[in-house]
Amino acid sequence: MITKQEMDELCEKYETEDFIKNDPIQFPHRFCNEKDIEISAFITSCFSYGNRKVFIEKLNELFCIMDNRPYEYIMNFDKNNNLDFCYRFQKCFDVVCFFEKIHNLYKNGSSLKTLFEEHSKNGILPMLQKVCDYFYDCENLTQGYCNLIPNPNKGGAMKRLNMFLRWMVRKAPVDLNLWKFIQSSELLIPFDTHVAQMSRKLGFLHRNANDMKSVMEVMEYLRGFDKNDPVKYDFALFGYGISHK
Repeated sequence: MITKQEMDELCEKYETEDFIKNDPIQFPHRFCNEKDIEISAFITSCFSYGNRKVFIEKLNELFCIMDNRPYEYIMNFDKNNNLDFCYRFQKCFDVVCFFEKIHNLYKNGSSLKTLFEEHSKNGILPMLQKVCDYFYDCENLTQGYCNLIPNPNKGGAMKRLNMFLRWMVRKAPVDLNLWKFIQSSELLIPFDTHVAQMSRKLGFLHRNANDMKSVMEVMEYLRGFDKNDPVKYDFALFGYGISHK
């Protein structure tokens, strides 16, 4: 069994600024304005699935379309303009619908921060459900559109939105620490196949499914290492996988 000391050492080794350049978090790190950061982080997290090299190339393409001004682009977004961007399950009209929902938030004086914060008092999963409900409140939902923001009611691991929250909340060399209305202790680990594999190998997880119940099982174990910041061990699991290839 791996010890807390070994896990902490892996965190220290891999949770460094050098991690940023090969991770999707590189995109929000390009910006200084808070609205640019939160919009770019949210969009980045939603498209961060599949082959890492491919989706990072596609995100570079997308931010070029935005002229690397995500807040200005979203504020001036017009669904009637032709947006030539698609990725795997998302067709152009899915991305248009997604951007229009973000545009409506900011156009009406709200923001992604406000959307998350106003529903944050009841815990992470109820908050994510309310966020999902907002984005699903539009006509002609497609499978490609819904893939961008999975529905928590379906019991999935919600990897990408939990990754987004880790970025926005944690204070660390990699993460952004912009949102103060959520504590690091409340966060859930971004649970992908790599985290699942490492968790089973280390004895943190005994279930076979990669779902929210498995996330909760792993979180219970990680809180035993650090109850105040358990998701920092995302870096340790990454590091363990690298060092034991």
